[in-house]
Amino acid sequence: MPVLPGAEPYRHEGGEVGVLLCHGFTGSPQSLRPWAEHLAGHGLTVSLPLLPGHGTRWQDMQLTGWQDWYAEVDRALGELLQRCRQVFVLGLSMGGTLALRLAAKHGPAVQGIVVVNPAIKLHGAAAHVLPVVRHLVPTTRGLTSDIAKEGVKELGYDRVPLHAAYSLRKFFGLVDGALPQVTQPLLLLRSPRDHVVPPADSARILARVSSRDVREVLLEQSYHVATLDHDAERIFEESLSFIGRLAPIAGQKGSTSGG
Repeated sequence: MPVLPGAEPYRHEGGEVGVLLCHGFTGSPQSLRPWAEHLAGHGLTVSLPLLPGHGTRWQDMQLTGWQDWYAEVDRALGELLQRCRQVFVLGLSMGGTLALRLAAKHGPAVQGIVVVNPAIKLHGAAAHVLPVVRHLVPTTRGLTSDIAKEGVKELGYDRVPLHAAYSLRKFFGLVDGALPQVTQPLLLLRSPRDHVVPPADSARILARVSSRDVREVLLEQSYHVATLDHDAERIFEESLSFIGRLAPIAGQKGSTSGG
């Protein structure tokens, strides 16, 4: 299936500091594109891949699982590690979960982590019946466009494939168990008025990681997709400052490619 306009992956060849951005469940690179372009504009090498099954139609996602999504960001990280001296991993929602697994698996190869409204558990009674319900009902209502800013829409699916949601639940459990293996500097930004991921997820992540260099920032004006919301500029600047502190060599500009 063709990729939806605006959902294309993004790549920028910059300097020797690389950044991998991971988008969320049922979303697309569109939700992180302004963030990626901001970092690229400051000379970083940027990779924003499209996760398998995303950015086309929900039926394609029904055929994928967490192993496919993780394999794509792991591949993109490998490319950056070959190209750059220092690499950071950033993510929104499930993209934050992917970032945490990459950090746990790759250790010091990942210089630092930035997560925005990260998820670590499926909440509610529906999560417990997924093993059975996914065989009876193909989808449920979508999760996209939880944004306070008027006129802004997230490009994502209006349906959640339940086979994929079941795989996500298993992935959350896997990453939750590995959180103590995360030792890198961590910047966590969260929206108190998030209607998708409760604050308990961020609290659990902060309590379980082994990172000593940790900062939490509240995004008071935004909902879940804060990277497209009122606090977007703060996310961009906070992450850039975080990267600059840990990687002083960040700087030279390069060329851009999208699609």
